[in-house]
Amino acid sequence: MRQEKSDLLTRFQQHIRREGLFSAGDKLFLAVSGGLDSMVLSDLCHRSGFDLVILHANFQLRGEESGRDQEFVEAIAHKYSVLVVAKRFDTVAYAQEKKLSIQDAARKLRYDWFQNFLNDEQGNRCLQKHIVTAHHADDNLETLLMNFFRGTGIHGLRGMKPYSDLAVHPLLFTRRQELEAYAKQQGLAWVEDSSNQENKYTRNAIRHDILPAVEKVFPGAADHLVANLDRFREIEALYSRSIKRELKRLLIPSGEEWRVPVELLRRSEPLHTLVWEIFSRYGFTAHQVPDIIHLMDSDTGHILNSNTHRLLKDRNWFIISALHSTEKGIYLLERGMKELIFPPGKLNLNFDVEVQGVAILPDPHLACLDARDLIFPILVRPWKPGDYFYPLGMRKKKKISRFLIDLKMSRNDKEKVWVVESGKKIIWVIGLRIDDRFRITEGTRSQLQLRFKPA
Repeated sequence: MRQEKSDLLTRFQQHIRREGLFSAGDKLFLAVSGGLDSMVLSDLCHRSGFDLVILHANFQLRGEESGRDQEFVEAIAHKYSVLVVAKRFDTVAYAQEKKLSIQDAARKLRYDWFQNFLNDEQGNRCLQKHIVTAHHADDNLETLLMNFFRGTGIHGLRGMKPYSDLAVHPLLFTRRQELEAYAKQQGLAWVEDSSNQENKYTRNAIRHDILPAVEKVFPGAADHLVANLDRFREIEALYSRSIKRELKRLLIPSGEEWRVPVELLRRSEPLHTLVWEIFSRYGFTAHQVPDIIHLMDSDTGHILNSNTHRLLKDRNWFIISALHSTEKGIYLLERGMKELIFPPGKLNLNFDVEVQGVAILPDPHLACLDARDLIFPILVRPWKPGDYFYPLGMRKKKKISRFLIDLKMSRNDKEKVWVVESGKKIIWVIGLRIDDRFRITEGTRSQLQLRFKPA
């Protein structure tokens, strides 16, 4: 598949216009390694007259070879008379610190640097600024196969898009062999990365072993898959629009939580796909999809956790909420304090308030307490099993667990309940009810007022 050098340049420019990747007045920050792909990208952008800056990430993974690559890229930038910015990374140390593979560490370091670089360039007056990489159709094919084997679903089958939130990929329309032919015809030099020949990296194993084996059985398979990438991209766009409509119907915001009507979900098709699309965004895995479907027939109170969220079956609803730390702590109220900031919100304290009457105020977020029997420091903490108090208006004690059940609170809401405790007596279930033993009476001479402001 040999192309004339002028053909590739023309097709490059047509592809940019067709996809709307960038305009003549934009500033392009090219990610240049010194390899074949990035050298062709640099030449095409230079010949197209774009305003360029070259970025080179030196991951210091290949000894003298890494230094050679940086010097080569700096020389190329000088040839094109453009600015070059090179940065060295201690990739091995970063990978060990973050417990990442070398590949993942290098990718994160690279893109974090790109993002910071763009942020630092906000004062530039050019029309738009773009990070531009040299990923081409063969890279995209390898991405497609890796996603397929890993099981990432329809979103993974489209591979890389010509543009993402951070980077633009203007070479996805062309194969590597075309880039090599262009480089030779144009007399471009490049450096070879010796690690590209090592099959210890997944992408290299696909490139050197898996695709050649497939081509022996199905000649032309790689070309067919590359051609299908555009179709997969269109299919994914249609799929995403359909999923967006279903999510609007099934996923209902409710304060800090999300609710899913169980019966409506049960009647939806395709059920497995919709369950995955709804709950995967909250950390649930594909392996948990059958468990979520089984949860639809469970009793109220049954739960399923992801790493980040909790799914609660509450009558005819699924309730999704963020997991909260179990180490919520205990907070102290000392005499004279004005306010307390704690996880549910803020408590404002007003000591020794003159008593104006014994009427019960209707505001559940305001507790007016007889101060004469209070023992300091007062504790503020989450309620726990076994806690009890005397709800206002009652002469018998009641366990807080039963009190919350009577209020028909969901399991998730129960976990957000905190109490105020004085002398081992609960004086207020915050935002719900004070203890009758600490109510304002005719004999009250001084009161403590606590006002709760939810976060």
